[in-house]
Amino acid sequence: MDEQQKTETFVHQRDSASAESQNDLEVSEKKGTPDDRKDMHRMGKTQELRRNFRFVSIFGYSMILMATWETGLTTLIIPLTNGGTGGAIVLFLATAIGMGFVIVSMAEMASMAPTSGGQYHWVSEFAPRKHQKFLSYVVGWLCVLGWQTGIASIGYLAGTQIQGLIVLNNDSYVPERWHGTLLVIAVATFSIVFNTLLARKLPMIEGTVLVLHIFGFFAIFITMWVLAPRSSAKEVFGGFQDNAGWGNVGLSCLVGQLAPIFSLLGSDAATHMSEELRDAAYTLPRAMIWTAITNSVLGFLMLVTFCFCLGDVQSAIESPTGYPHIQIMYNATGNRAGATALASLTTIMAVFGCVNNVATSSRQLFAFARDNGIPFGAFLSRVQPGWDIPLNSVLVSFAIAILLSLINIGSTVAFNSIASLGTCALLSSYIISISCIFLKRWRAEPLLPSRFSLGAAGIWINGAAIVYLALAFVFAFFPTFPHPTPDLMNWNILIYGVVVVFSLVYFAVKGRRVYVGPVEYTRRME
Repeated sequence: MDEQQKTETFVHQRDSASAESQNDLEVSEKKGTPDDRKDMHRMGKTQELRRNFRFVSIFGYSMILMATWETGLTTLIIPLTNGGTGGAIVLFLATAIGMGFVIVSMAEMASMAPTSGGQYHWVSEFAPRKHQKFLSYVVGWLCVLGWQTGIASIGYLAGTQIQGLIVLNNDSYVPERWHGTLLVIAVATFSIVFNTLLARKLPMIEGTVLVLHIFGFFAIFITMWVLAPRSSAKEVFGGFQDNAGWGNVGLSCLVGQLAPIFSLLGSDAATHMSEELRDAAYTLPRAMIWTAITNSVLGFLMLVTFCFCLGDVQSAIESPTGYPHIQIMYNATGNRAGATALASLTTIMAVFGCVNNVATSSRQLFAFARDNGIPFGAFLSRVQPGWDIPLNSVLVSFAIAILLSLINIGSTVAFNSIASLGTCALLSSYIISISCIFLKRWRAEPLLPSRFSLGAAGIWINGAAIVYLALAFVFAFFPTFPHPTPDLMNWNILIYGVVVVFSLVYFAVKGRRVYVGPVEYTRRME
């Protein structure tokens, strides 16, 4: 073989190796690891989504969606009204511990069955055989309710913060309800663009926004401690107040726990992206736990900071911006530009939280539709060729957010009730799914293999999670004030009941004939 032939042979082998390497990369991104393929095979599911998330990107995804320190600031008015600074701090710590039990319980289930279905799939796997179909179906509807209302809820949170910043900088501006609706639609539209045209860039975007999440914390944290006047430790930690008028400080504090619940909610968000995560059974539970630890620490430090820098509680509550944290930042910096720059960080994070909420809600809707749990299942579960995302579910989620935002034009009270309903729906889905695995442990029944296990402590952790969730669920339906007028009433219980009844009626009419539950597909594979 002459020199030229050797060169040509080498080039051919190099090109072939390069092509094989490229093919391996495509297989890896489309199908995931061998463990991912084994999990999907056991669950009877076809891999349709692109697995382009890894640990850092899914960690950033869940950190941004939970956004504990940002949400803690934007909902600060709730614990200040119910419990004061002392109550806010104590209830945050209690909630962080309680939600910690919940998150590690769900992390274990996510490792056993890493699927976009999340809770309703776990219930199908772990519930007693004769109840799995019905319970799984109800939990699926609760998850749809919880995540679909979340888009409008977070969009409203971002939109009203923008209105608050306009009030801060323009004394003549009068916020109108239709202004807020347009802002919700604008935020939702921005989120849809990221979840469609930029869908493949989402993992990279998560890492970038995670940097803003961390550095934004330090920007506000350091500024407040340097510039803001500070109260004494005795005033802050001993400041238990019943500003709402419940007549009992303890009860007032329990009502105020809705704020830390909301700021630590959404631990299941990453699970609904598990079919887009590489090596999901191993990576997912660890990302969930590190998210909970990191966000809880940042949230607690930020809450204590603002309690020390609060100043007069009543003036913060009655801020014309509608948000105590904007008023406190303005008091600390002494100028509108500085306060606007700091408060814009929480607004930006709320916008990207909405981006992630769209992703989560659409994947959960896609998974439940795939199992024929809702009407138009074939349409909603379709993955468009070339997109590698459930485009129809994304667009339907966008339409639902717009329709919900229109309610705000007629009644802010009705809109807030529907938007905050997601908290109650998700809490109840957590209760049922964790109760199912608790029951299996109680009966000493074998569990699915897992790459993250709670071991012998599992039954105690699951039990503690259920007790905490039951308490949180009850108080999630409480109004902010006792003896509320219709415009201050918490109508969640009514809307929650209507949706549950509708799902039961649909189940009786059609669902029981077309929905069998995910576990039936796994048994057919065996």
